[in-house]
Amino acid sequence: MKAVVYTEYGAPDVLHLEEVEKPTPKENEVLIKVHATSVTTGDVNARGFTHVPPGFGPFPRLMFGITGPRNQVIGADIAGEIEAVGRDVKSFKEGDQVYGIDGDNLRGYAEYVCRPEEGALALKPTNMSYEEAAVVPFGACTAMYFLKEKGDIQDGQEVLINGASGGVGTYAVQLAKHFGAKVTGVCSTAKIELVKSLGADEVIDYTQYDFTQNGQTYDIIFDVVGGEISFSKVKNSLKENGYFLAVAGGLKEAIQMAWTSAIGDKKVIFGGGIASERKDYLEFFKELIEAGELKAVVDRTYPLQEIVEAHRYVDDGGKKGSVAVSVSPGE
Repeated sequence: MKAVVYTEYGAPDVLHLEEVEKPTPKENEVLIKVHATSVTTGDVNARGFTHVPPGFGPFPRLMFGITGPRNQVIGADIAGEIEAVGRDVKSFKEGDQVYGIDGDNLRGYAEYVCRPEEGALALKPTNMSYEEAAVVPFGACTAMYFLKEKGDIQDGQEVLINGASGGVGTYAVQLAKHFGAKVTGVCSTAKIELVKSLGADEVIDYTQYDFTQNGQTYDIIFDVVGGEISFSKVKNSLKENGYFLAVAGGLKEAIQMAWTSAIGDKKVIFGGGIASERKDYLEFFKELIEAGELKAVVDRTYPLQEIVEAHRYVDDGGKKGSVAVSVSPGE
């Protein structure tokens, strides 16, 4: 089978298409014919540490391999069709259309991948193409984990999303609205209409206005940009018992989380990763998507053969929503 392989860290050019051995599912796994995947910030970090949070410079090498990548095929998000099931698998069958994420084992940039039955894998929304479904797991799971599990979002709260037009922010806006919050999105001028279309009640153009200076306060400030704002800067914009969700935070935010958990009424929440990758989230998103309450924003779609160009585009940082990659013919 064909897969995108890399043997060293670096710019997108380290990625190249090769013939590799087709995997065989274990007893508790399913074999998926991959129709689409995506280019997430996690994939980009695994390749070249492009979006590593401030202060965490050396740590990614401990995760992915000190001298070179331990796993030479990346790709966390996938959408495809189950071709075979292990003998112990009960909840999936051959022919099922599925979508999912595995940020630990990756291997999604390939024509076939094996995923455990009990992992973050669910039936694909019936009203989505494979490309649309493939860009949901990383962004939506991250948004859900921080807003619901860490931020305990409640009906009627006021929530600000900094980076509302990105691969995580677009889902954060929609999920916050679903949970009954009044949502303010922060983005650039060119992306205002997109954020409004996702349901944001207000949109702030960060090139024109600094939301920390407008006198407004919020129950939750959800920051997916990282490095642009800090807890000290947004503290006065938080209501009593408010949360600063540092989705893309660095070492400083990790330290702040420790001391704000012990003192003060305003808290910094940091850290997510594979803890956000949950089957129940994907099943919940399927319901929302099929009900028309959640949608994917796909900026561009590239064929697998153009994975280098796809990574270059994401590295540039100007995308709206997510970037999909077509692996094999789908619907």
